[in-house]
Amino acid sequence: MQLQFSSSDSELTVRLDGEIDHHSSIRLRSEIDAAIYAHLPHTLILDFSRVSFMDSSGIGLIMGRYRILQPLGSSIVLLDPAPHISRVLRLAGMERLASIRTSAQKEVI
Repeated sequence: MQLQFSSSDSELTVRLDGEIDHHSSIRLRSEIDAAIYAHLPHTLILDFSRVSFMDSSGIGLIMGRYRILQPLGSSIVLLDPAPHISRVLRLAGMERLASIRTSAQKEVI
């Protein structure tokens, strides 16, 4: 799993590339949390466009970042998940915690 970070005044974008599973999620949590605390973004954008696989560890990853961002008044956007990832997100009820969007459209779910 590769991560690429970019930030603006109010947004932190994390491009995830690869598979999110138990082993990769440990490192992802640590690196994303460090970036959140360094930038204190109003919006965290997790770019899922290059994620090929995600199990329940990905759900935990999103929930944990939500718990960090909520007291800051910040929000999460899940950007461009593949259809099979989007289905997992929907089944887990992630649309209650984060906006799920595509680059070409406004909110999808």
